[in-house]
Amino acid sequence: MPLPPQPLVKRLDVVIVGAGYAGLSAGLALAREGRSVAAFDAMNPGEGASSRNGGITSGSIRLDYATITRRFGEEKAMAIEAEGKIAREFLYDFIRTEKLDCDFKLVGLFKGAIGYEQYEKMARGAEALAKKLGIESYPVPYAKQRNYIGTDFYRGGMVRMDIGGLHPAKFHAELLRVALASGLTVHSNTPVTSIERDGSGFRVVTSAGTVQARQVLVCTNGYTDGANPFLRRRLVPVRSRIIATEELAPEVMARLTPKLMMMSEGRELGFYYRPSPDGRRILLGGRDSSRVGDPAAPTLRLRNGLVELFPELENVRLSHSWFGNVAMHRDMLPRIFEKNGVVYATGFCGSGVVWAPWIGTRAAHKLMGHGEQARTAFDFRPPAAIPLYRGNPWFMPAIIKGYALQDRIAWWRASR
Repeated sequence: MPLPPQPLVKRLDVVIVGAGYAGLSAGLALAREGRSVAAFDAMNPGEGASSRNGGITSGSIRLDYATITRRFGEEKAMAIEAEGKIAREFLYDFIRTEKLDCDFKLVGLFKGAIGYEQYEKMARGAEALAKKLGIESYPVPYAKQRNYIGTDFYRGGMVRMDIGGLHPAKFHAELLRVALASGLTVHSNTPVTSIERDGSGFRVVTSAGTVQARQVLVCTNGYTDGANPFLRRRLVPVRSRIIATEELAPEVMARLTPKLMMMSEGRELGFYYRPSPDGRRILLGGRDSSRVGDPAAPTLRLRNGLVELFPELENVRLSHSWFGNVAMHRDMLPRIFEKNGVVYATGFCGSGVVWAPWIGTRAAHKLMGHGEQARTAFDFRPPAAIPLYRGNPWFMPAIIKGYALQDRIAWWRASR
């Protein structure tokens, strides 16, 4: 949201780059500990993915448990699984204790299976979540699928009751309100153009002037620009587009979303969808391989996906289509890391509703030297750089097509 210009304080304890979920959460924690802190955003705070996401509190990790174990070891894999539960509980407690008006409801999530083989894998995963982490989760066989979602597209699925939905723009606005009230200064439309070492601190150059800071925290994620080439070579901005239907009759909503749950599916290039916070529309989102402008093709793809899931919506009009950039990287794990004294909290890979407030807050405690409160399984080396990449994701259309091919093969195998 737009903010009036603020006086530029020339010396600060901490400068934060980015005023999305991560930056504001970090700033709030720092300000409440008495630090002088300001966040600088190149756009209006929340104008990026923080207000343009689906509002699903999944905290999902794109890599499965076996892949994380293979890459980082079993101890790291189990710590990451366990931390997802803690991060969601942290978010829910924060919303409750701060009395944030953001339409949050802990309604659960249904994930649809593409074929019976995938269903069996999901069923085992649901049982493991319940046994290892105490999460209420269970398989949903095809015969009972209509109790959860009004489609025959899937071959069963699984439910997790620790996931809910919120209104993302309202959540950001409320987080901003609380952070400002706690003493954080937020500079809107004030890009940071360079960060340089200056003795024991940093010289931070912004479009409004230069600031001396003892510490710097970067939380730019999917909107990282050329002012930070180190991070830009590691994060790929990927559009996540969402469509909204016109208002639907209450009986239609009750038939399509009988439990008002959040929804996802097991395809590589799958959709995420949900009832709107007011319960009157269906919102459906997915990855968008377009790179410039606002072409009709990605919106049409999502509409076709909506009708594939819910054929009775074939003649329903769309009221909105929008997108925001998520940040993907080679490791596909959210991250805190340090480079040349600058701390980074970034790389949320499409699950920032849960991970950005959690990682941002952990990073703030890291800056303050609070060992236990800063502890997280996501504080380790930076993501690897992407060869031949300097900020132009020229390769994304090919990657998206590759995922689509994998989905077609998986669908063919499942339907034999």
